[in-house]
Amino acid sequence: MHRLSLFGLHGSTALAARVAARLGVPLAPHEERNYEEGEHKTRAIGDVRGHDAFVLHSLFADNNESGNDKLCRLLFFCGALKDAGVARVTAVAPYLCYARKDRRTKPNDPVITRYVAAMFEAVGVDQVVTVDVHNLAAFENAFRCQTWNVEGAPLLAAHFAPLLDGQDVVVVAPDAGGAKRADHVRGELEHRFGRHVGSAYMEKFRSSGTLRGTQLAGDVAGRVAVIVDDMISTGGTLVHAAEACRRAGATRVFAAATHGLFAGGAPALFAAGLDGVVVVNTVPPFRVPADIAARQLTELDVSDSIAAVIATCHAAV
Repeated sequence: MHRLSLFGLHGSTALAARVAARLGVPLAPHEERNYEEGEHKTRAIGDVRGHDAFVLHSLFADNNESGNDKLCRLLFFCGALKDAGVARVTAVAPYLCYARKDRRTKPNDPVITRYVAAMFEAVGVDQVVTVDVHNLAAFENAFRCQTWNVEGAPLLAAHFAPLLDGQDVVVVAPDAGGAKRADHVRGELEHRFGRHVGSAYMEKFRSSGTLRGTQLAGDVAGRVAVIVDDMISTGGTLVHAAEACRRAGATRVFAAATHGLFAGGAPALFAAGLDGVVVVNTVPPFRVPADIAARQLTELDVSDSIAAVIATCHAAV
């Protein structure tokens, strides 16, 4: 059997270490060097010939590197591993940048998800693992190598089930495009509750950064509303949906998403009077002020789920 090697690139080391602990393996040693003009190199330390290599790097922008920088670092390291003779290399990107740009919405628009897929394939990546990709069908169609999508729905449902047990609950999609994702959470909650959980969704239109649409389809009156999305950027979409749920008579309103980007700290979201904001730790919430995060934000750990996928992949090599 090929030896499993798990690497965690800078900026994603904490999550990689948690995954490694659950797999019962140490993080494989590597070196990352930055050059004065902004270029960099990354290499494995030690012999990796014949290894089944997994490289974890979440591709969000932080205070040190852009998503583009992290994408290049991940690609170059995966290419270097292939050159060093690994049997297989799997890129594990819990947050996959450019996943939202998966189709043309205006003439001559780029389909960047497809271009990113081509870059992964060009450096010899054999598999790509991500968590709650924005559009699963577009993701699977863009990549020619094997892909794995870890769903965040079980984690979110496991958090809300004991919190809301015995209460009338409705899961709300903040737009029609997210209805399937919200329905997965609703189904997980029904399984845990052993009873019906309602569903609703908002209409939403966005053009040139302006958000419109006021219709809420579904009954939320007298119920606890859990608004589910794949990511929180500025938080505007969730605030829009939360206001509609309050107007329609929801008793409490929670916001839940897998990827908490919190652009600019998402101040409108945390000032919206929500009963709680829940995210998964694919992206650390470093943009949210610590005092606000302590009061209003709950972070769920996805490392068990990622480790389970890695173990399944490794067993099949």
